[in-house]
Amino acid sequence: MRSKSGENLRTFYGRRRVRRLRPAQKRLLAEMLPRVAVDLECAARDPGRLFDPPVADVWLEIGFGAGEHLAAQAGTHPEIGLIGCEPYLNGVARLLGVLDAGKISNVRVFADDARLLLDRLPDASIGRCFILFPDPWPKGRHHRRRIVAPGNLAAIARILRDGAELRMASDHTEYVRWMLFHTLDHGAFEWLARGPADWRARPSDWPATRYEEKALARGAHCAYLRFRRRERPA
Repeated sequence: MRSKSGENLRTFYGRRRVRRLRPAQKRLLAEMLPRVAVDLECAARDPGRLFDPPVADVWLEIGFGAGEHLAAQAGTHPEIGLIGCEPYLNGVARLLGVLDAGKISNVRVFADDARLLLDRLPDASIGRCFILFPDPWPKGRHHRRRIVAPGNLAAIARILRDGAELRMASDHTEYVRWMLFHTLDHGAFEWLARGPADWRARPSDWPATRYEEKALARGAHCAYLRFRRRERPA
């Protein structure tokens, strides 16, 4: 679909807000979010410039949910700048609360459709990317809504540095197969698994998410997929 100006328009299928926000959450969104929000113009020049003090690398999480993984990575890696994309305002508010309580300063938030940011980031500007437990959109007619899709993988391949990691996880078996097929089919990514334990067990440097814990509690099997961005042709 195109706008009157001819610009390509994308349909967004995710949720923006479901539960009523508490007063403290409203305050965080009004006062703290503007301080940590991603400036698209700055990100388009150099995402590292979003952070002060300067960082050694920039990592990106697409769809951080309530932010458990993002905040844990930021706390473990204070030298890394982390950008989290999440349009669900309840989740954004929860993350802001954790960042505020923990005095975590190396996180920036893009509270909108991640594809808008992917379009603006420079080539080879991101050192690691996470897509953890995204909505599987299980019905066949909804598969085109999945975030792991050829167009998005092309954008991720463009922004990742050579040798950078792309990490994905899901408890939906069919979606795991979909992730593997489309990611390997793209050609820019090498699957790092050498045996079943490499994708059935979460690595020690991979913090758990609340959704993952719920999935495991109900007996679901989770898959943890690690890919490396191949070197670009000379």
